[in-house]
Amino acid sequence: MEYSSLFVCLMGLGTVFFGLICLIVLTMIMGKIVGGHAAPAAAPAAAPAAAAEPNRQELVAAISAAIAEELGTDITGIRILSMKKL
Repeated sequence: MEYSSLFVCLMGLGTVFFGLICLIVLTMIMGKIVGGHAAPAAAPAAAPAAAAEPNRQELVAAISAAIAEELGTDITGIRILSMKKL
C-alpha cells in the first residue's frame, strides 16, 4: 500500500507533537513528585550603594585603562560620562 506524502507529513507532525505533550506531562508529574513545596526564601536586605563601591575613582580609572588598552589609545583620550551597575 502506498501512502501519500501529505499523510506521511501529517503522521510525522502528529507523532512529534504527541511525544512533546507526553514529555511535558511527565516533567510536570516528576516536578510534583520530586520537588515538593519548599518555603520561599527571605530576600536578603539590600546593602547601601555607598558600601558596595568604596573607591569609585579607582574603579573608573581601572575601566578607563582597560578600554584604552583595548582600543590602543592613550588613557587621556578616554572620558567616561556615566556608569550603571547591571
